[in-house]
Amino acid sequence: MARKTLTISALLGATALVLAGCASTPSDATDDGTVQVVASTNVYGDIVRAIAGDAVDITSIVTSSSQDPHSYEASASDQLTISRADLIVENGGGYDSFIDGLIEASGSEAHVITAAEYSHDWPENEGHDHADEDADATAEADDHDHDHAGHDHIEGFNEHVWYDPHTIEHVAEAIAEELTELVPDEAATFESGLSAFVDGIGDLESSLADVAAAHEGDRIFVTEPVPLYLTAAGGLENVTPESFSEAVEEGQDVPPATLLEATTLLQAGDVRAVIVNAQTGGAETTQVIQTAEAAGIPVIEFSEILPEGETYLTWMAKNVDELTGALAG
Repeated sequence: MARKTLTISALLGATALVLAGCASTPSDATDDGTVQVVASTNVYGDIVRAIAGDAVDITSIVTSSSQDPHSYEASASDQLTISRADLIVENGGGYDSFIDGLIEASGSEAHVITAAEYSHDWPENEGHDHADEDADATAEADDHDHDHAGHDHIEGFNEHVWYDPHTIEHVAEAIAEELTELVPDEAATFESGLSAFVDGIGDLESSLADVAAAHEGDRIFVTEPVPLYLTAAGGLENVTPESFSEAVEEGQDVPPATLLEATTLLQAGDVRAVIVNAQTGGAETTQVIQTAEAAGIPVIEFSEILPEGETYLTWMAKNVDELTGALAG
């Protein structure tokens, strides 16, 4: 998939349009003193909803599976939404950099929670123990409240951290903490919502432990690195040639030698499941799917945007169930 970046000048040039259109935007309906939370995608918007319920207003910018957060081109309306935010939740790690452009263009001083910085794989967290990493991630998130440079894609870091339940638990804790500071009268609501959400994360981790117990070391092939945190938690071994998944993720052609390597790997019969990104595709992905199906290897789809009708917890549970079914098939 092609990756595009949002230019600050483009947003600044749209400012007049934003101001001219203020009277007709839905955002005006929320100018009632209610705390405004803006999430880069509906994945994070749903996590906020699970914790806050109706105690705050939540706007998710990317909500459709037809939209790619990597290449999302923000609108003047998005800039207005960000300008009114009291709390912003982004993924970070270069995944949704349009958020950083919107923050700079709008001059927003809202607190920002960057999920990637709570990952144990975040480069600046390496070498710390568990407690230190959590504290450092929180401190780093605070430091970045008003500094949104340096969020480009980080080489070697898998930015799809919402597929890591452990990381998301810490993100949820940070969200609850920020919301409590913003709306102290609703502290009990946030505490209750967080407790229920963390219980759900525990259920996911228990299911993944069951996967690991039954399938530790089973080999999988992924067309993109989207699900790798989840599969690693299930004890599975990713055998995809790195140059294959990197090329597909970046929207580039897979080198012929790499494609041959991937095809040979699938035909060898050692791969138990193939996972593809439901929101993207291409000739190489199609060839992998056809090769896998010809070899009798189950092919399952994981997406980057929360499907309609699902919550984060039900979505992840279904992903784990599909993975379990594929491995057992």
